Amino acid sequence: MTKFSDLKLDPKVLSAIADAGYESPTPIQEGAIPPALEGRDVLGIAQTGTGKTASFVLPMITLLRRGRARARMPRSLVLAPTRELAAQVAENFDTYAKNTKLTKALLIGGVSFKEQDILIDKGVDVLIATPGRLLDHFERGKLLLTGVQVMVVDEADRMLDMGFIPDIERIFGLTPFTRQTLFFSATMAPEIERITNTFLSNPAKVEVARQATASETIEQGVVMFRGGSRGSMASRKTQAASGPYRRRG
Repeated sequence: MTKFSDLKLDPKVLSAIADAGYESPTPIQEGAIPPALEGRDVLGIAQTGTGKTASFVLPMITLLRRGRARARMPRSLVLAPTRELAAQVAENFDTYAKNTKLTKALLIGGVSFKEQDILIDKGVDVLIATPGRLLDHFERGKLLLTGVQVMVVDEADRMLDMGFIPDIERIFGLTPFTRQTLFFSATMAPEIERITNTFLSNPAKVEVARQATASETIEQGVVMFRGGSRGSMASRKTQAASGPYRRRG
């Protein structure tokens, strides 16, 4: 069985992984981390709950361990479709980069521009953002993306569902052609495939499960309802959502 220590990650990253209680990578991590460390573009296809976040955070920390951020010019960029998912990426970064001096900024709605501007002005190694808030900062002249070395698009299929694909394409156009791109999705809809063909260069494709299937860590079920008033239906749906088939973990 492959262990994280076999993957040529930075020793400081390996120490943080051990402190977090992990020893062996998940299949998506085992498949995506080596080509990412080689500087290749990566196309990862895996369901929610398979450890996708660490599969790009860990090599990104290792790749960025040398170098220094400049004001308003992040060295890497992670795009997530929602502020909750962006916050989860930020938490992972804090966990695995704790032994390094790498810095981050989280650009999401619900937080004042002023607080985010202060972080960007200092210079950050890793910028984690939702597409809309990122473009807001760019249009205000507070952010340059010409220094991005590594770009990550996480949960691309959800980006498609939420109508963010035009924003993603615009953001790609604002980053250097020489960037490394790590692209993750649970499915490969035609629009997603078009984007990967356009913006990724000879990517290493890592597919660890049949597309559009759920991870074994996700428990699913079907609850049938009889007709009734809108209020009673809403009440029964709420009860079902807190029952045995809610998402776990």
